[in-house]
Amino acid sequence: MVSAPFLDPIVSNLVEMINLFSNVATGEGLAPLLFLVGAILVAFSMGVFGVLTLGGLGSLFSLE
Repeated sequence: MVSAPFLDPIVSNLVEMINLFSNVATGEGLAPLLFLVGAILVAFSMGVFGVLTLGGLGSLFSLE
């Protein structure tokens, strides 16, 4: 399997980012709660705008 050299920094940065975020998410005080609330807000907004996008595409190709 041939590895693409331009993907090596991306993969290493992704692994480092996961380690940093896991340290924050398991930190002291309110950090885990704030991290969880932020993740829920992002997931909810992505879901809402995803549904709106699919509805717009559906109405674009509808016959009415």
